[in-house]
Amino acid sequence: MDILSVILIIAGLCLFETISSIDNAIINAEVLSTMGERAKRWFLLWGILFAVFVIRGVLPWLIVWLATPSLGPVGAFFATFSSDPAVISAIEQSAPVLLMGGGVFLIFLFFHWIFLEEKHYGLRGERYIESKGVWFFAVVSVLLAAIVWFALSVNPLMAFGAVVGSTAFFIVHGFRQNAELQEKKMMGAEMSDISKLFYLEVIDATFSIDGVLGAFAFTLSVPLILIGNGLGAFVVREMTMKNISTIKKYIFLKNGAMYSILCLGTIMVLDAFGLHIPPYFSPVVTFAVVGFFLLKSVKNLKENGGKPHAS
Repeated sequence: MDILSVILIIAGLCLFETISSIDNAIINAEVLSTMGERAKRWFLLWGILFAVFVIRGVLPWLIVWLATPSLGPVGAFFATFSSDPAVISAIEQSAPVLLMGGGVFLIFLFFHWIFLEEKHYGLRGERYIESKGVWFFAVVSVLLAAIVWFALSVNPLMAFGAVVGSTAFFIVHGFRQNAELQEKKMMGAEMSDISKLFYLEVIDATFSIDGVLGAFAFTLSVPLILIGNGLGAFVVREMTMKNISTIKKYIFLKNGAMYSILCLGTIMVLDAFGLHIPPYFSPVVTFAVVGFFLLKSVKNLKENGGKPHAS
């Protein structure tokens, strides 16, 4: 892997982590506004260390280790930098299962957004699809059945990976719904700052799953994921404290994040089936999709005198 590819991957990871964590940054900012200065400082110092080194560091390493237990913990961390034929073979055998699980998770996440979640309509058809939200479960069920059917003829473990990805989506979605309910409670004065800190960490962990799994569309290298996602986490914390009101004005950035998630999930599934995607493709697609919706947001602001206008 040459230095240009490494830089592109890290930049893509940082952008994806940042853009996919906008909702998380907004929630953090709103809850922090109800807390004391000491609690805020604690969260911004120790909270970010936990977010970077535990959630965005340990989780991808753990996923690679579980997918390829023969590597061991140290081998799983440095696997993609190894020239050992045994390590390369182990990664090649486990990668399709890992990519299939992560890809299905991300694709389900996109369909949940497009069918069921409130949004600013950035493209034609989004309003119509949302009006047919009752079809979400039918669509993802048929999609999962099709993926499993084709995966069984390639590798039964890939089919199992697809099921694990769908299971992970519904588990994480349940925790996320509960986190959103807790956020509403935290906006009141009945909870202590310690309780709010605890729930902020839970919410951060829940929202970070998207970024961690999406990172595998860029690379299987845990050190690169740690660097890229870690930089993104720092940017999210900076947005939380200083620029959240500005970020809210760019109303189509969420759309950019979700269409990026669809693209990355599709890339992972195709890669699992053997259609090998060049390493630079995921970062380029992410920059292109996010850039398109950023320009669309800027245009929206200009057309409405600097104030966002929802369609």
